Order: sequence, then structure tokens, then C-alpha cells
Amino acid sequence: MRAAVLYEPCKPLLVEDIALDEPGPGEIRVRMSAAGVCGTDLHAIEGQARWPLPAVLGHEGAGVVDAVGPGTSSLAPGDHVVLASLVSCGRCTSCARGEPYLCQMGFGSLFGGTLMSGGRRLHKDGRALNHFFCQSSFAEYAVVDERIAVRVRPDAPPETVCLLGCGAMTGVGGVVNTAGVEPGASVAVFGCGGVGLSAIMGARLVGAGKIIAVDKLERKLAFAKELGATHTVNVSHVEPVRAVHDITGNGADYAFEAIGSPVVMEQVFAAVRPGGKAVVLGAAAPGDVMRIDPFELIAGKALAGSTWGSGVPSVDIPRFVDLFMSGRLALDRLVTRTYSLEQINDAFEAMKGGEVARAVIVFR
Repeated sequence: MRAAVLYEPCKPLLVEDIALDEPGPGEIRVRMSAAGVCGTDLHAIEGQARWPLPAVLGHEGAGVVDAVGPGTSSLAPGDHVVLASLVSCGRCTSCARGEPYLCQMGFGSLFGGTLMSGGRRLHKDGRALNHFFCQSSFAEYAVVDERIAVRVRPDAPPETVCLLGCGAMTGVGGVVNTAGVEPGASVAVFGCGGVGLSAIMGARLVGAGKIIAVDKLERKLAFAKELGATHTVNVSHVEPVRAVHDITGNGADYAFEAIGSPVVMEQVFAAVRPGGKAVVLGAAAPGDVMRIDPFELIAGKALAGSTWGSGVPSVDIPRFVDLFMSGRLALDRLVTRTYSLEQINDAFEAMKGGEVARAVIVFR
């Protein structure tokens, strides 16, 4: 099968023929229909995080179950699925509390280059290739743990709902699940990439009042306006914290960081009002440090982190798919361009240039 392989950082992906093993116990094989092009893949390409290489990238997949391994009970060939970039064991304390996004066993697998079993199913010339987020969806087929595959309605377009595998879930879920934004609340979103734009859509979904988009690129701010932002702030021209306070009067009720920058995280905390809540959606590099004035905590400000939008895959993916299909969540408006697998490096160049809200690889 054809797949996009990253052999070393800061080099283009190579689209080439590789081998794929049959699914093992509790695993399924999915014929890929679409896969979102996410900033996390770009972090791996640019060497901003230490991923086991070589690896087949991709972690926002959607497709159709093609085969199932021994003991697989939740899915069958022909099922349409979205693949979550979240793996959980179902047995630890976090999973038992209904918080699979905090499963530590899952974290180890996500960043370890294997499936939950510890095995690898990808090979090139007899050499094992690493998995990416237990998924590797930049390939014609993927073998994954059945727990990450969520059945969705067959009429949902895969080139749109694949975004719920990571970025869209992180943004929308961060607003709906982590923060619990109320109707009429003021919301500021710092960073208008795929996650930030999804957070803006989430704010619109729940009926937020003022929705403030903050970025340095006018094109991204234009995307934000199209998706529901009522105000925009270009940090190339104005100081963003002061601008948010000017728009809201006393600071936003909720503010979201969607970049992964400690400096921006500090700005997000400063942008909320006394009693407001700042939520970090972006992933900073290990060892990065942010600084806040602890006196502001006395004023009731809260700072929270969010992994995968605090979502439960089997609950939230079908729920958001239904909201999209009913016209209440405009996921399709996130997709600016589609590319073939052979054009995958062009898709990443478009992302880096700010040309797209989201790009999607479509398998024909």
C-alpha cells in the first residue's frame, strides 16, 4: 500500500509502497477515505517534538472497516469510522472516572510509536516503521486498536468528520466540555489555526456573546469571522490583552490558548476577568515554562489544561457528527482544500503559509 513516511526531521515526507500486517487481537484494519492535515504532524516534521522515526504520520483518519482481528467485538467490516487520536486502556483510574483522555497507559502508546499491544504493523523492506498516535492515517490502510475507532453514520462525509479525530474535537470539546461556556458569555481565542477555529465554532454553537479571535495573520482572522467570531484582534498591530479588555470591559469570561506558546498562555490568563477561566488547548514543548502573577488567583481566576477537548470518543464523536449533519456545527467550512496522498507535502506548505483553515488528504 502507499503511505507517507517521515524518515528524519526537516525533510519532506516520502510517499512510497510499504507493507501492512494483518490486524491482531482487538485490532481492526481500516480502508482510509480521508485524513486531516494537523499541526501536530507538522511539529513532527519540523523536529519540534521527539517522535520515534521512521514513522507513517497522520492522526485524523476516517474510513471503512475492512477486516477485524481475533476477539474484536465492537466493529464489523463495512462500518464507517472516525479514528480518534486518543488511546485509552478502559481499566485505569482515569478511564473508570470517565476521563479516558487522561489515561496514562494510552499516553505511553501514543508517543511510543506502537499500538496499545506494543507491536508495530508497518514495515518497509523488512524494517519496522513506527505508528503515529497509534494510527498512521496517511496511508491507504491502517491497522488500529478497536478502541480508537468510533462508528459514525454512513452518510457523514469522511473528508469533513475526520477532523473530529483531533483538532476539531480539541477546539469544540475545549469549549463545550472543559470550559463549559454558557450562552451569552464572552470568549477570546488566541491562535486561529485548526484548533482555534474549532474553538470559535464551539463558542458559536453554545451561544456565546462576544467571540474574539486573536492572531497575527489577517487571512486566519478572516477565517475566524466566517466561522463565528464577532471581533478580531491582529497582534501585529495591537497589544492583545489590552484589546480583549477594551472589547469586553473587564476581561473575557473565558479565554483559550490554541498555539502551544508559553508567552501566549500568559496572555490568555491575563485576558480573562476576575473569576474568569483560561484554558490551554495547545501543547507546549516539554520543559517550557509559563509565568503568571499568583495574586490574580486570589481574584478567582482559573487556569485549566485540556487534552483532546476532555472528550469521550464513543460519546462526543457521534454527537458532534450529528450536530454537523443537522447544520449546527459547520465543520465543512473548516476544510479549505483537499489533496491527494501524493500531494501531501504541498498540503503542509499551504498550512505553514496560512493559506488554509484546514487541509485534508482524500483517498480515491
